[in-house]
Amino acid sequence: MNNYELTLILNPDLSTKFDDFQTKFEKTLADINFTINKLENIGRRQLAYSILNHNKGHYAIFQIEGPSESALELESKLKYDTSVIRHLLLKVDSPSLEDSLLLIESREAKKAPQEEEQSQEKPKVTLAEQNQAAETVAKDESKDGE
Repeated sequence: MNNYELTLILNPDLSTKFDDFQTKFEKTLADINFTINKLENIGRRQLAYSILNHNKGHYAIFQIEGPSESALELESKLKYDTSVIRHLLLKVDSPSLEDSLLLIESREAKKAPQEEEQSQEKPKVTLAEQNQAAETVAKDESKDGE
């Protein structure tokens, strides 16, 4: 059995229906003797260039294991699947069970707007209040020096 990493870029309209695609694709993999070791559902991302008139794509990365004869069959099934706009199947020595950089980056991008909202909720200090605080500190320091 060989280990493979399969990266899929799906039609972005399927983002809401990814669970349906996943169950159908898992059945397809099982039919051709592949097992899934890990799945990373990255989500929608901007593409570097337009593919089939799509500027965004839904990314998914599968760590799979199966016979090399079935890899060709999987390639042909992916080629004719209309929901897949790009795919890349790589043979790897050992499956990487760590999170991919793409997944980590997408998590950080989701956290950034939440942190920004939280920072906006903090009370803002006006320039006059900052100046008043600075004057108070300066007076306190001059009293300590006397």
